[in-house]
Amino acid sequence: MPIRAVLIDKDGTILDVEASWGHATLAVIRTLADGDPLLASRLVELAMVDPATGRFDPRSPIIAGSAAEYGPPWAEALGRPAGPAFFSEIDALYRALGRAHLTPLPGAAAAIEALHRRGLPLGLATNDAEANARENLADLGLAACFSFVAGYDSGHGSKPGPGMVVAFAEHAGVSPAEVALIGDSLHDLIAARSAGAVAVAVTSGKADEAELAPLADVVAADLAGAVRAIGL
Repeated sequence: MPIRAVLIDKDGTILDVEASWGHATLAVIRTLADGDPLLASRLVELAMVDPATGRFDPRSPIIAGSAAEYGPPWAEALGRPAGPAFFSEIDALYRALGRAHLTPLPGAAAAIEALHRRGLPLGLATNDAEANARENLADLGLAACFSFVAGYDSGHGSKPGPGMVVAFAEHAGVSPAEVALIGDSLHDLIAARSAGAVAVAVTSGKADEAELAPLADVVAADLAGAVRAIGL
């Protein structure tokens, strides 16, 4: 069945994860810790980010998870309630403190613009907050390319659930089998397979081919390579 619509992950697929979010995560942590070095150290440990370099451990929950997933342990460390208000606070801090570090991966913007010129419906599926994702796209000059943007808080669930994929297919007027989901994590590939979409992996994030290949229909080095590999 031909691919008639493309759903793209954000971090690790369009954005360089560490350049964009490593030091931003440390800035968020410093703000939440409010000058308490022991508390900041505990949050750094939970985030699995190097406090000197901003590099993430490949197992870091920040890479593919949402604030609703990695937020509860942070809330416990801070002695605060783990709920929507705290998760929204985290999202707002990332939105404010991350803009200075936003770094697209080489060739990603050009690949997206080429797909848009072809008239293919494009969507963004991220476990970031929807408002953050929309602001990131605007800052990159790519907002007009996407007719659909879903975050973990958009009402479709978060990846690895299939909800974002199903909602995008309905939006685009195609079947899930006609959607290619391109992403850099197992969350992306499981979401695609759960919905019956084409699962396309890129190794531009923190996961390597050996980890991604068993769940992927296609593996490519980056977004541009993925687009070529699926014949678009």
